[in-house]
Order: sequence, then structure tokens, then C-alpha cells
Amino acid sequence: MCWIPCWSGGKICEDYDAVYSVVKEAFFHAEHSDGNEQDLVAALRKNDAFVPECSLVAEIDGRVVGYILFTEVVIGDSTALALAPLAVLPAYQRQRIGSALIREGHRIAAEKGYPYAVVLGSERYYPRFGYLPAARFGIRAPFDVPSENFMAIPLRENATAVQGTVQYAKEFGL
Repeated sequence: MCWIPCWSGGKICEDYDAVYSVVKEAFFHAEHSDGNEQDLVAALRKNDAFVPECSLVAEIDGRVVGYILFTEVVIGDSTALALAPLAVLPAYQRQRIGSALIREGHRIAAEKGYPYAVVLGSERYYPRFGYLPAARFGIRAPFDVPSENFMAIPLRENATAVQGTVQYAKEFGL
């Protein structure tokens, strides 16, 4: 397995159709899904919040089997990232593909200087990567959600504290 940015050398890759299919299939039977995650990805790619270097695919034998997207959000006076979505084809889940995508995404984001990432997700899955309830950092969701499901992680050891309500890209519909 390898993971590669959907962006390199100043040119965005042409895996959009494969990514669309992966996201759609990965969320088809998901417990918490509105069925539009693949359309959200397509819309976010057209927004200034899109960070091409943090749009990664996982490939096995040349086939896209996983995808992760981070987009810029505003928290107080700071620009941070939101992880959404993370998608792995059902046949390839539980093989650490999602873990590899998260770790590589975090690495690139930290290298680019982003201080934090937030995620709305499973309180059983994301803490293994260091995510904690965002409220511990003074970060609030712009919607009602159980605190254990809205999480944040500092991406750098010297990350300056941020506080405030997350402002997502308009494509999130918030």
C-alpha cells in the first residue's frame, strides 16, 4: 500500500472519479451518514478552504482504496484544519489504511504549520491518534453534538493555543 497526495508538482491529480466512488461506497452503510459525503468532497475541492497537499489517496496495486481530506477552518483568530472525510473501501477496512492516511495527513499539516485539526467522529476511533474532546482546548462546534464526538488534536508540540467556535467552509452547510 502507498499513500500519495492528490496533488503534486503544482498539479492536482485526476483520481477524482475514483475518490468519489471510494467515499460513496465507504459511507453507504455507515451508521452516521447523510449519503452525500462524496458530493461534499467534490464541492470542497472548489473552495478556497481546500488544502490540496492534505488531500491524500491510498492505493493498493494501482487502485484507490482510501481517501482523506483536510480543509481549512477558522477557530478564533487562527486557521486550523478539519478532517472530513476519511473513507476506506469496506473490503479494505481494518487493515490500517485509515490510520496511515491520518498519520500522513497530520505529518503534512504540521509541516505546513497548521496548529490543530478537528474532527467529528467516533470517540472509539480517533483518540488512538491523539484526538481529545475539543472542549479541552477551548474549541467549540458550531452545532449540537456530544462533546466526546467533536475532537481536536494539536499538530505540533509548540502549537499556540486556540479558542473559539469552529467556522467551517460553507459547503458543510452550517
